[in-house]
Amino acid sequence: MDIRELDQNFQFGNISRENLQWIDRYHPCVEINGAADIDEFFRISKEKAAPLTYAVQCISESTAGVRMRFRTNASYVALKAVIRWSDDMSHMPRSGSGGFDLYAGKAGEIPAFRKTFMPDNGRVEVSGEAWLPDGEWWDIVIHFPLYNGVRELAVGLPSDCQLQPPLPFALPAPVVFYGSSITQGGCASRPGNMYPTIVCRELGLDQYNLGFSGSAKGEPEMADYIAGLNMAALVLDYDYNADSVEYLKATHEPFFTRIRQVHPTLPIILMSKPNVDNEEELSAQRCAVVRRTYENALARGDKHVWFIDGADLFGSAFRDCCTVDGCHPNDFGFVRMAQTVLPVLCTALNLSRQEDAK
Repeated sequence: MDIRELDQNFQFGNISRENLQWIDRYHPCVEINGAADIDEFFRISKEKAAPLTYAVQCISESTAGVRMRFRTNASYVALKAVIRWSDDMSHMPRSGSGGFDLYAGKAGEIPAFRKTFMPDNGRVEVSGEAWLPDGEWWDIVIHFPLYNGVRELAVGLPSDCQLQPPLPFALPAPVVFYGSSITQGGCASRPGNMYPTIVCRELGLDQYNLGFSGSAKGEPEMADYIAGLNMAALVLDYDYNADSVEYLKATHEPFFTRIRQVHPTLPIILMSKPNVDNEEELSAQRCAVVRRTYENALARGDKHVWFIDGADLFGSAFRDCCTVDGCHPNDFGFVRMAQTVLPVLCTALNLSRQEDAK
């Protein structure tokens, strides 16, 4: 028997209410963050992606880090969407690869998870509904799929509710994350649980996710693209996609310095990969390359660079519980990563956590 006939919590796709007002990416009170092209929801526009590798062009259609934001006093939120692909991966839940996360918080509060909307097996249609307590104004954040693209998205609200534009972020420019499949969010169980999103949610910051699964190679063209962005900070984390230690040596410091020449005071955090336990010697060699970039920057008088040793990202206790396959973090691994990155980013940006500021 289909589990959805036994447990209504598995009945994704039912929208019970009628007479809703439907809003989309073009509504005046809606912001789409993390997408360079809101018509297509692409993380990099086709024009800007043209000089980049074909793999990056394709993967930039995935919506990791893309969000819809608005404020409303609605007590009910429905969602209907069409994603680009129906494919599943063996090591990542469909809720993370192709699902949408609804977060809501009252003014001044960190938005909290409320609902995941995910596609049924083999389908590209996504729909569902969620209820919020009555009579409150909510800051709504809808996180888009990590390993899928979005063709269409509409949000349904009660016809008599009010809408307002979202509150501004703590800083006007986003934190940019460049790196591998881990940066892209593989293999979080849902979009709100990847480490860049956890960190930026805690600090009330915008993010621009440039994680490219298997395809973040530190190419000069990508450095030039990043150098052309308006950023509050940059987290550079492509160690895992470098084909070898020699390749990492040849590209890492040139990639960093190419961006630094354009942004001499930009806070930049350099990270090595987190999953070091199964290949400690090789991981140590790779980490040494990243550390050398950091130390050389310090020797040149750079006061806006930080280093995180990937061996520290999963903490000490229960390290073997942090991945799904020895490589990609699960939710627990991403929380551990966020806990390590968060204080460094706070220091780099001279910020306090929202909870600490109360």
